[in-house]
Amino acid sequence: MKNSILIVEDEAAIRELLVFALAPLGYRLAEVDSAEAALDWLRAQTPDLILLDWMLPGESGVDFARRLRADARWKALPVIMLTARSAEVDRIVGLEIGADDYVTKPFSKRELLARIRSVL
Repeated sequence: MKNSILIVEDEAAIRELLVFALAPLGYRLAEVDSAEAALDWLRAQTPDLILLDWMLPGESGVDFARRLRADARWKALPVIMLTARSAEVDRIVGLEIGADDYVTKPFSKRELLARIRSVL
């Protein structure tokens, strides 16, 4: 069985697109729409990878990633930031807070799949 991926994205259309792209490849997927929901999900189980949006309601994806990296349970959990924030400074911030990769929206399905395989 393929790896499990937690999708943390507040836009339903983007979550649907990700499921459409990843589910046929055998990835086990879970979807949440906020950092708070992601934290609740993580307390019960640990995925192999998190796809994390920057701009979430409540706590931002960047703050959530910082929290993950500060917690021994999730410090090594792979995170790919998947966000519309495409400025160089945003990419640098994403990588400096501990994201393993940074992909900007709109994204190519092939590139995203390659980056997921690379991180896993």
